[in-house]
Amino acid sequence: MAERPRMPALAGELAAEFAGTMILILFGVGVVAQAVAASGLGDPQSLGDHNSIAWAWGLGVTLGVYVAARISGAHLNPAVTIALAVFKDFAWRKTAPYIAAQTLGAFVAALIVRWNYSEILAKFDPGHTIKSQGVFSTLPGNGGLPVGTWGAFRDQIIGTAILLFLIKVLTDVRNQPPLANLAPFMIGLVVVAIGMAFGSDAGYAINPARDFGPRLAQFLTGYDGAWRDQYGHLYFWVPIVGPLIGGVLGAGLYKLLIGRFLPAAEPLSASAKPEPEYETA
Repeated sequence: MAERPRMPALAGELAAEFAGTMILILFGVGVVAQAVAASGLGDPQSLGDHNSIAWAWGLGVTLGVYVAARISGAHLNPAVTIALAVFKDFAWRKTAPYIAAQTLGAFVAALIVRWNYSEILAKFDPGHTIKSQGVFSTLPGNGGLPVGTWGAFRDQIIGTAILLFLIKVLTDVRNQPPLANLAPFMIGLVVVAIGMAFGSDAGYAINPARDFGPRLAQFLTGYDGAWRDQYGHLYFWVPIVGPLIGGVLGAGLYKLLIGRFLPAAEPLSASAKPEPEYETA
């Protein structure tokens, strides 16, 4: 029997990035739709608080990483991909395809949530206005607190720097990372912690694909103001540029403060099997 032709390795990696990011956004955007819109209509089954949102986003990250880690490294975030490439831990030639796959996965997931919650969103916010815009994309001060564009930009740099610093801590094989395949779970907890500690200024996007994909989906499904914030300012660039800067900063700080002091990794024995890489969030 003739062997089935093998798909190019990059095709599998892009499929994994797409699928992993889609899972992440299905849980993340889905929980905000439930907590904001469904809870706003008085649904007794909706856990309409910040803690439920933070935990669901963290679990979404964990599950997305488990989906993609073995095949692609499970970046699921352009800030992760760019930061790794800057420090020569990832090939630049793969960065654009990875980012495209991540953004497409986020876009498709947001369309699914938009469709599934269409009746509830239409009742909660018939005009598809700023009232429910935060279900899909982030806003300064979560749409209500006194935070402007530059405060949100600062927040996105800080939050993503924390994320990348701790991803490197948890995945560097020289630094006693979590064993028994627990790294994805721990990375999910990092996202929960960032949401609980840094969620007020800008909704902790910390991921350009997480914000841009759903923002595009909402724009194409009736949210004419999707690109602007509650003040009318063009805002969509903040959760893109801020995380890209913060990711490089966080990965660089890890190398400066921790990585350069660690011993070289011991070579694997001939019989040892390498563990999957978790270069993600």
